[in-house]
Amino acid sequence: MNTIFTVGIFLSLFLATLLLTKRNKSLSDNILGAWMLVMAIHLSSYYLHYLGYWVKYPHLVGIAHPFPLLYGPLLYLYVVFSLRSDQRWRWKDWMHFLPFVVTYLFMIPFFSLSAEQKALTDSQDFNSPYQLFFIISLIAFIVSVLIYSVLSYRKITKYQELIDDNFAYKEEISLGWLKSLIIGLGIIFFAGVIAFSLSEGIGLEFSFNADLISYVFMVIFIFTLGFFGIRQQGIFTERNALKHSLVESKSKDDSYQKSGLKRTDAEKIHDKLLVLMKKEKPFLEPKLSLGELAEKMDVTSNNLSQVINQCEEKNFYDFVNSYRVKEFIALASAPENENMNLLGIAFDAGFNSKSSFNQVFKKYTGKTPRQYLAENAE
Repeated sequence: MNTIFTVGIFLSLFLATLLLTKRNKSLSDNILGAWMLVMAIHLSSYYLHYLGYWVKYPHLVGIAHPFPLLYGPLLYLYVVFSLRSDQRWRWKDWMHFLPFVVTYLFMIPFFSLSAEQKALTDSQDFNSPYQLFFIISLIAFIVSVLIYSVLSYRKITKYQELIDDNFAYKEEISLGWLKSLIIGLGIIFFAGVIAFSLSEGIGLEFSFNADLISYVFMVIFIFTLGFFGIRQQGIFTERNALKHSLVESKSKDDSYQKSGLKRTDAEKIHDKLLVLMKKEKPFLEPKLSLGELAEKMDVTSNNLSQVINQCEEKNFYDFVNSYRVKEFIALASAPENENMNLLGIAFDAGFNSKSSFNQVFKKYTGKTPRQYLAENAE
């Protein structure tokens, strides 16, 4: 158990350092780095309790008690600033940390207790004079995690739609991994809450320490969050913000008149787009964006997005990758490429990862690349 705690603390501090010193970082990277530091402090506090140091040094009791109230806000703000083009911190963003501050203020009387009184309170736990405070704190933590997880999940869904509307790739900029992590941790979190409630509420005894298991999952969470967080490249980093003008596609049912783009003009842009895709093949650029394609066509990103959405009935991601699939089939079917590696051909067609290639290809053909080529071989 000591090894798990040591690894978790070291890992969170190490990942925080990497995130805070990351090149081309965005504000979301700084928030994630701060979150790692918070988890390092929280984990260290419980580890000292686990080792019995709270008995020797009672002044340590309760120092990190409000820290769980930071997890929800930091998760939410990480997602928000991944989506927000304005990377400035606003005073309203501090309001998310109000419950954390209020909890510390309510704990001032506790911090003023003598060492003996703190030690007694720690040993009594929920049976101490601070029973009501502990219960309210637990409920606040549960509510905070629930609300912020739901809000973050909805924000990530919007973020993914924005990526599909503006980029022809998802690697390193997608937050799908965080969406899956929220679901998985939500299941684990509520299982822990139920186990804790049964233990403290009706005195049910378990053959395992629920607290230790929850901290083991916390270490796994730190590793997963840090690993993907470091790889994450925000779409609003200094490098990308200057390169892309992001837009959200409108529904295909919206009329052309609402946006000011006339149908005849839209048809001209559409024809020009199809000619460009056929002759110049811009889709061969692995990290093609809507802004770059609009610049090539000398049209606005909003107009191009609307044309693709309404004329092709696709978002930008699906539109570009449909051309990549066709290009791959053409290249793979050529006699001169008979002995070439399929992944190499996929890269030549504009894909930049094996996972995205397989996923997109199966979406459009219903088959894996090998199955499709085998069935259509002459």
